[in-house]
Amino acid sequence: MKTLVVGVGGMTNGGKSTLSNSLHQKIPNSCIIAQDSYFKQRIRLIHMVALSAVQVIDALHMDMMMSDINSLRRDPESFLRQQCQKLEPTTMTVNTEVIVLIVEGFLIFNYRPLNEIFDRRYFLEIPYDVCKRRRSLRMYTPPDPPGYFDGHVWPMYLKNRQEMESMVSDIVFLDGLEPKEQLLAKVFKDVCEELERLRGKLQ
Repeated sequence: MKTLVVGVGGMTNGGKSTLSNSLHQKIPNSCIIAQDSYFKQRIRLIHMVALSAVQVIDALHMDMMMSDINSLRRDPESFLRQQCQKLEPTTMTVNTEVIVLIVEGFLIFNYRPLNEIFDRRYFLEIPYDVCKRRRSLRMYTPPDPPGYFDGHVWPMYLKNRQEMESMVSDIVFLDGLEPKEQLLAKVFKDVCEELERLRGKLQ
């Protein structure tokens, strides 16, 4: 059994989760692993003055994330049954040739061991003002202190993006202001073409 690994990255509140969940619902035999699920607990609970630490790769249990991804790639059927809580039961067929793993997160392309396994890479981007407005409407624990977006979130996004672009060259950049249906259709078509290519190789 082959695993097709699709990376959906992007800036905070850029639409990563929305696109990933829509893609998952549309593709049978698919599963999502979200990078946000691997934040270190101490980072979740730290005092607000240290919130800048949340924007770096060290704030995440990337070893645990890689362990889960490698477990799925080794034995997709067992992993999907036991651990992938977001998988809809009706979307999995045991006797399938290809499992689609959707990995979403804001730093997925900044971690080399993870970056090396992607078959397709997508990055959602939105303008500064839209990103700031969306961020202000979200509730975080702990909440963002005054000036946090301009002082930490946006500068770290620019820094992480520069690092990402120095590591990866085949990312498809997506306009997060496009209608959700258009974004989904574009990515879905691309992933389906790759699925057909893999299935052809397996026959």
